[in-house]
Amino acid sequence: MVLEDIAKEYEGEFYAALVNNRLRELSYRVSKDAKVELLDYSFYDSTRIYATSMRFLVAMATYRTYPEIEIKFSNSIAMGIYGRGVDSNINREMLNNIVKEMNKIIKADYKISRSQFSIQEAKDYYRSLGYVDKVNALEYRKEKVNIYSCDDYKNYMYGYMVPSTGYLKDYEIHYLNPGFLIQYPRREEKGEIPEFADSPKFFDILSKSEDWAVKLNVDMIYKMNKRIEKGNLQEFINACENNHNKQLQELSEKIVNHKDVRLIAIAGPSSSGKTTFSRRLEEELIKHKINPLMISIDNYYLPVEQAPIDENGEPDLEHILSLDIDLFNQNMIDLIAGKEVALPIFDFVSRERLFSKPIKIDKTTPIIIEGIHALNNKLSENIPKNKKFKIYISPFTQINIDYNNPINLTDLRLLRRIVRDLQFRNTSPEKTLDMWPSVRRGEYNWIYPHIENSDYIFNSELTYEFAILKQYAEDALNTIDRESKHFIQANRLLKFLKYFNNIDSKYVPKHSLLREFIGGSLYEH
Repeated sequence: MVLEDIAKEYEGEFYAALVNNRLRELSYRVSKDAKVELLDYSFYDSTRIYATSMRFLVAMATYRTYPEIEIKFSNSIAMGIYGRGVDSNINREMLNNIVKEMNKIIKADYKISRSQFSIQEAKDYYRSLGYVDKVNALEYRKEKVNIYSCDDYKNYMYGYMVPSTGYLKDYEIHYLNPGFLIQYPRREEKGEIPEFADSPKFFDILSKSEDWAVKLNVDMIYKMNKRIEKGNLQEFINACENNHNKQLQELSEKIVNHKDVRLIAIAGPSSSGKTTFSRRLEEELIKHKINPLMISIDNYYLPVEQAPIDENGEPDLEHILSLDIDLFNQNMIDLIAGKEVALPIFDFVSRERLFSKPIKIDKTTPIIIEGIHALNNKLSENIPKNKKFKIYISPFTQINIDYNNPINLTDLRLLRRIVRDLQFRNTSPEKTLDMWPSVRRGEYNWIYPHIENSDYIFNSELTYEFAILKQYAEDALNTIDRESKHFIQANRLLKFLKYFNNIDSKYVPKHSLLREFIGGSLYEH
């Protein structure tokens, strides 16, 4: 029996299923007794499948309307997918015509079917269409490739798909010159489309990241692999590291020129490299004869019984009200005023608060804080705006498999965390994957809404890092058993990592932010 027919027997909207703990498309036929779990929007896999299918739909509608235009997709702005023409801009009238064609395709409810092609067959097909990006990407595929067909259209998509175009009725599309943004229902919004919010700073850093990848000629995985094969690896790595150096120099100069700054707030999602970044920023400021005081927001946690309660009736330790905001503000105000202050030290074992010896700073010493709520105005509400400088840090890799298949930004951070947790926290990949949904919820609720409040966005990606992380991550992910609930996620990441050639970690400088995850950093101790 086909999974789609099984799904129709139940209430709800389903987009995939687990069959004996293997992720399957709804077009999959179950031929013997099996344990089947239908997946609605409460599962990340469903969101991923919907997003992949939306890219397919937009590419198909564009091909039918403007066959001369190739669409390049990138991740991700305002919880959506950004698309633009590769060699030509798309204006509002063109976008309206593409949307009309999308709606026709959705209304027709065409079946989306998957077929296996040999690598050579796929290459020949894409070569006939002039899709050089896909032909080159297939150079690094060793097994057969799945190509999806819909009516008279075919395309290779990295990821599973919905069974027919009628499933894609829920979406919003916004014109963002020179391209457009597609929004779709998200797990984080309980299956609703997130409210659109213009994000100029976020858009700007993504554009700069793409420009950087193009400048290095590594905006596609196959281009990076070719660069690795040619050698001169140290030159490639140094170029990426120097990009970090330039950002740090620019940032420190902005802080120095902003003479009133007394509080430097740093926030970013998990595994963005905040620890190494903070140390290197401190070094840059010292070069300007500024000696900052580093303070951890974690020391301001309230006793667990005073934390807000989440929807499951458990203490929500990621909520901003789980912090002693009043004490934090008073401590910062007193320090800035030149008073002696005994700072709290939170003992995470006993869950008790201790205090340091009183400290005092002079009027030129800025305070650096780092934590999930650092950009939230509520945390530092009593400190004047002109005395604060807010920094958002995250890796904004803009590398694609091909024009239609961008790399998910979250996957880079997840791979970093899996590698780091295993090396330094004695945490298995399974445990890391267990915690990841909770980590993502915290980011969505408490970090992302405040990105546009930042005074500077630091791009912590190192374009070469997938080729380094690959060897560490593969060893870690291969320890996850087929029967594990995380096998699907691990298998997806392993398949993705196969696209990359390796680079030996000996080429990574000791001061590199990447060393925070693979080890051997100058800042480890």
